[in-house]
Amino acid sequence: MTSPPSSNPTALLLAWGRGEEAAFDQLVPLVHEELRRIARQHMGRERAEHTLQPTALVNEAYLRLIDLKRIQWQDRQHFFAMAARIMRRVLVDAARARRFHKRGGGAPMVSLDDALTVSKEPDRDLVELDEALNALAAVDPRKSQVVEMRYFGGLSVEETADALRVSPGTVMRDWRLAKVWLLRELSRR
Repeated sequence: MTSPPSSNPTALLLAWGRGEEAAFDQLVPLVHEELRRIARQHMGRERAEHTLQPTALVNEAYLRLIDLKRIQWQDRQHFFAMAARIMRRVLVDAARARRFHKRGGGAPMVSLDDALTVSKEPDRDLVELDEALNALAAVDPRKSQVVEMRYFGGLSVEETADALRVSPGTVMRDWRLAKVWLLRELSRR
């Protein structure tokens, strides 16, 4: 016996994907705490004086999720992976905006030696990580997705494997290789 659609996130996601707007309203209370956990995880990596709070990050993610029309939701993991991606975009957009509002449009004067080290500024680190992840996605999209789901989405190895339809061993290999690739890429910047 399956649970009624009002308490089954996957069924609600599928209904929402078919265009049933009421399904999103039923889905929100079921996934809200998990989205707040993901948002707290994201915000824990941000600078202390960050103006965006976890609740605001979740709300912004909801607004952007609502704008996604006719997405073919696969399951709960797919939803949380997409929510994590959206939260990443919100934080990167905020970091870019702060960086470019500073004097000089975000182009600080640095020596060649300083340019070879990774920045100590969280906003800059996040933007550089985003750029490195985009470069990784161009080379190997799955490895980029693994990083996004694990690091930004807080998904476990098993949840990531389910979402990507690969084995947990493949996720671990991709995770290790992606971390090495990203570290090398970030050290070049």
